[in-house]
Amino acid sequence: MINRELIRQKVVQLMYAHYTNTNRPAGTLEKDLISSLDKAYDLYLSLLCLLLEMGRLVGRNYDAAHARSQRLGVKAPSTRLVSNRFMKQLEENLALKSFKEHQCIDWSGEEELVRNLLNEGLALEAVEDYLNDNAPTTYEKDRELWRNIYRNVVVNNEQLDEFLEDENIYWNDDKDVIDTFVLKTINRFKEDTTPDMPLLPQYRDESDKDFAIQLLRGCLQHETELLDLIEQSTRGWRMERIALMDRVILLVALCEIQSFSSIPLSVSINEYVEIAKHYSAPGSSRYINATLDAISKKLTLNKKI
Repeated sequence: MINRELIRQKVVQLMYAHYTNTNRPAGTLEKDLISSLDKAYDLYLSLLCLLLEMGRLVGRNYDAAHARSQRLGVKAPSTRLVSNRFMKQLEENLALKSFKEHQCIDWSGEEELVRNLLNEGLALEAVEDYLNDNAPTTYEKDRELWRNIYRNVVVNNEQLDEFLEDENIYWNDDKDVIDTFVLKTINRFKEDTTPDMPLLPQYRDESDKDFAIQLLRGCLQHETELLDLIEQSTRGWRMERIALMDRVILLVALCEIQSFSSIPLSVSINEYVEIAKHYSAPGSSRYINATLDAISKKLTLNKKI
């Protein structure tokens, strides 16, 4: 599940921290990287658990509304939402049940936040259409209901983002990528899905974990020569004139270009240009693109890549 896009972001973040906190031993960076990737996976599982908590709140709301209808002798509430088949599958998923036993976020203690998210979801036009539809529901409609709520409420939610940032300073940076995997997981559920369906693994395979470790190690081990490459490309500028984040992105990108020949050069350059768009000043992405292109052509000419 943790892809190389997220790994590259993590290495850039840690190298930036390495330069801004010179008192921090370089030897701790590798442990920090693995811990940060573990936390990113925790976020994935926690966001699935957030859906579970929203589903449980739906159940509590239904129970209260049903009791009120019996007490007042009025029409009973619809069971359409509380009998949602996708949510029942999510509740029964064994992998998610196992994680909940030691999850880092106890959503049951954040009822106000969960209730606000659920209320926003229930106000969506697509959700209102689902609730007011008199035709028998289908499994696909049940699953689409929660996909809609996640995509339109949980993604890019300011209140949730603030909460997650308080829990872990890196999670806001991780969430854009993790959201795509939560949505992918929702789409993997089918009508005949059983409780033993595995969730997405932390790593697609061991090569991605190795990529993370080797990329960070390469940046630290070849730091001097990589910075020399950057300085040679500055056309007389002092290194100090290049913004620190730009220097870090260039360093990590050049490490990847030189160390991982199996990755197409264009892929590596494009990935770090995208990182610059997110982390650097306006215009930095063009500078990063031009500099990496110039250096890579020189390295190719000298048969170093």
